[in-house]
Amino acid sequence: MRDVVGVVVEQLPSALYRVRLDAGPQVTAHIAGRIDIDFMRLLVGDRVRVELSPVDAGRGRIVERLEKAT
Repeated sequence: MRDVVGVVVEQLPSALYRVRLDAGPQVTAHIAGRIDIDFMRLLVGDRVRVELSPVDAGRGRIVERLEKAT
């Protein structure tokens, strides 16, 4: 799997998020287990690290919420 960085642009039903990658395209991503267990909330505008699916480049898994730049 390939890790990329992007920004959450929309919350979708069923715990899915639309993420705009820094490289340009948008992907639909779900939350990885660790983030879901820790009850981290993702909001529109949060920077996240996404693992892209090797089968479908339009799908991914959010594995980390990145710190905001101050």
